[in-house]
Amino acid sequence: MKTPRITLAGATSGVGKTSITCAIIYALQKRGFSVQPFKVGPDYIDPSYLSSISKHEAINLDVWLMGENQLLDSFVSNSKSDISVIEGVMGYYDGFGGDSNYASTQHVASLTKSPVLLILDASKTARSIAATALGFQKFHRNSRISGIILNKIGSKKHEILCRQALETTKLPTLGVIYKNSELNFESRHLGLIPVEEKNLKSKIVKNSKIISDSLDIGKIIQIMKNPIPLSKKIITKTKKPKTTIAIALDNSFNFYYSDNLNALRREGANLIFFSPIYDKKLPESDGIYIGGGFPEVLGDSLEKNHMMRKTIKKLSEDNTPIYAECGGLMYLTKSIDYGNKKFKMIGLFDAETKMTKKMKLNYTKGKIISKSIISDKKHDLRGHEFHYSELDSVSSDSKFAYELDVGLGIKNHKDGLTQYNTLASYGHLYFDSSNYAQIFVKNCINNSKR
Repeated sequence: MKTPRITLAGATSGVGKTSITCAIIYALQKRGFSVQPFKVGPDYIDPSYLSSISKHEAINLDVWLMGENQLLDSFVSNSKSDISVIEGVMGYYDGFGGDSNYASTQHVASLTKSPVLLILDASKTARSIAATALGFQKFHRNSRISGIILNKIGSKKHEILCRQALETTKLPTLGVIYKNSELNFESRHLGLIPVEEKNLKSKIVKNSKIISDSLDIGKIIQIMKNPIPLSKKIITKTKKPKTTIAIALDNSFNFYYSDNLNALRREGANLIFFSPIYDKKLPESDGIYIGGGFPEVLGDSLEKNHMMRKTIKKLSEDNTPIYAECGGLMYLTKSIDYGNKKFKMIGLFDAETKMTKKMKLNYTKGKIISKSIISDKKHDLRGHEFHYSELDSVSSDSKFAYELDVGLGIKNHKDGLTQYNTLASYGHLYFDSSNYAQIFVKNCINNSKR
């Protein structure tokens, strides 16, 4: 693979990585290039912005979940456009564990052999910006940093001071973006508001156009020229469709890895999408997948769709394979408390969901301790959890499929509630890290034969 590529990294979280990545994608498209976006780490929201502006589904790159070889395979196989653009996560060197570079943006940039543009928040600093840039440049012997983009510049004088200071780094300044409150995107407890929820496409395009005028796209393209070749992916055959799986997808449920959906298709599943909010009938299918999202925000609409709640519960009781993650788990409990209201949910699990004030964001690690719809045997698992809620009044009779060594889970480091042929967890899994997709599809095929 010889696709030109670039990684956008930040000194910290909140420096404007997503907005600037969208602007670079926009500018490249205006020059006639097709762009494939990628996002480092376990993130569902930021990729929706990259997908919206690029018109290509953004792909996650997470070393912890995927492993180095699988990550590289995914990157190569999905880099089918003219240029690949990777948005980093957190600070450039922030990995798993305080003293480790593992799973950091720098780790991914090294695996993909990408040049890196470092985004710095220049507010409240001037000459000291050079010390920050030099620190990132020298911290690792293979930093791969090829240029600097300055964000939140206050004035022309401020810009001149920062540019002069950065000359000592010998790194080119490839963008200078002035403070503008109108460029901010609305956030909530889990970060940016998903594009699907408030139809933010026009604002993303507007902001991207404004920011792109402050970037030296010509020099950025020069940096991407003559990319280091990467090994080709082993071709995997896609099986003929033998079963249909219904995927919950609307303003309330939209947290899915593209690779997970593609893994199901590869194993012989035809995917059909439905809305637990708007659809009165569930499409005819042999299994159901309910991903994460914000069911608490649209709890009133989910509660009012009595027919959908009743149908999903009845299908579970009839042993239809159902797999749910995070928001999907919340939807399957008796209720969700949000604000000053309690919304009735499906009630499959004898537990209630309550929102908390503290975010639970962890990688997870442990074991699958019993057979389920995604696993035929006991084995190790890796995933992540990302939520502002917890289950309350969990029945003492509850059965769990996972035991966690790392991560909080549902109760006492247990996760993966099971009932009938349903598995629901706070943890999110990457299907190709094991044979999860193969086993789930097999169970759906078996269900179709009953």
